[in-house]
Amino acid sequence: MSETMRAVDVKGGAGPVEALHITSIPKPVPSGSQALVKVKAFGLNRMDLLQREGHYPVPPQAPKTLGVEFSGIIEALGDAPERGFKVGDEVFGLAYGGAYAEFVAVSTHMLVHKPKELSWEQCAGIPETWITATQAMYLVSKYAPGKSILWHAGASSVSIAGIQLSAADGASAVYATARSDDKTEFAVKTLGATAAFNTKTQDWAKEVLKATNGKGVDIIIDFIGAEYFAANLEAIARDGVIVNLGMMGGVQLKEGTSIAAFVMKRVTFVGSSLRSRDEEYQGKLRDQLVEHALPRFIDGRLQILVDRVLPWEEIQEAHRLLEGNKTKGKVICTIG
Repeated sequence: MSETMRAVDVKGGAGPVEALHITSIPKPVPSGSQALVKVKAFGLNRMDLLQREGHYPVPPQAPKTLGVEFSGIIEALGDAPERGFKVGDEVFGLAYGGAYAEFVAVSTHMLVHKPKELSWEQCAGIPETWITATQAMYLVSKYAPGKSILWHAGASSVSIAGIQLSAADGASAVYATARSDDKTEFAVKTLGATAAFNTKTQDWAKEVLKATNGKGVDIIIDFIGAEYFAANLEAIARDGVIVNLGMMGGVQLKEGTSIAAFVMKRVTFVGSSLRSRDEEYQGKLRDQLVEHALPRFIDGRLQILVDRVLPWEEIQEAHRLLEGNKTKGKVICTIG
């Protein structure tokens, strides 16, 4: 058995799209609870772009190779795997890194058996996206049926998951924002949002207040950061929760930004991330995904939307697609 494998690397350690290339690196050896998975497909995420550029704080246990979600076949196991996994099993899962490669070593606590009804490409697009949405909704914002919720970046992969989960799990109303009419229409007609607002052409906070008869929305899931900070405080309801998962719109607030709503509305603002969480925390989310969402993927109640599938030799083009913000669903690369 070869001790090396092919993997995507970044020339110089960090750089632009053109720095991505496929090279040979040592093949990982599984230990403890880990499995060595032969990768069939992997999903792209915005954190990959930041990590490629050297702007993402990678967890200490992560390999330098990009990629956190994948599907594939177990080739070997460490000496203490989770019960129920064996060599030859078809799986998908979430890793701390290393998925842009022919093989990835990952804890069996973060693996899920691949249903026969789903493709390799679909399964590679589930873990990071759907677990992040589940975490933001249930663990962080304490969502409960009957609450209203707004998902920013409504055509992004996490919001595609979150909008569907919210609608399926009894939200009183599900709102979304996006930067084009095409994407707002997609959020309503394809994903089931109650309404969606174009942040380039509409005052979306005022539209939310109008849609809720002045009450505001109970939960806001935000990936934008500083650019939407003031409007989030305007659109949130009394005792509402704003969950920040990203800073695509910057980190510096405009001078004069009022924080009065924190007291006047008793607003909770909480930041969260998934990749920096420990294995036990991530494992609980994996279990929730298996129990809560997997049956709905199989019977079609929840859609795994894949926008583009490319061979991994076209990894540069795959990153360009994500950078262009034109996709409505996952970008997936296949190996083999």
